[in-house]
Amino acid sequence: MNQEEVIYTGQKERTPEGGMVVFRNGIPFSPRPSQKLINHSPDGFNWSYWGSGPAQLALALLLDVTHNPSLAIAKHQQYKFEVVGKLQDSWEIMSVEILAWLKTREVSNVN
Repeated sequence: MNQEEVIYTGQKERTPEGGMVVFRNGIPFSPRPSQKLINHSPDGFNWSYWGSGPAQLALALLLDVTHNPSLAIAKHQQYKFEVVGKLQDSWEIMSVEILAWLKTREVSNVN
């Protein structure tokens, strides 16, 4: 598995849509691809609790890292409860950490 290392960062600053700002390698990270699968939060991303914004972020992160919509849908609520809901105001997560989290859940088909 030779995959580009991606760094996701978030800060409690609102986007024009109302969600919180998230970056992928320093570039704004859009919730739109994940919203096409499940639109938990039309406003976009959030974290530090277990609501719709964190569900959208969890889905988006898993989708972006795995490129596997079925896997992202199947695991995003668990990822929300175990990781996204516990994030502080400002945070950083590397794609390798997300893949390690998936591996510990005995997930196959991870790119």
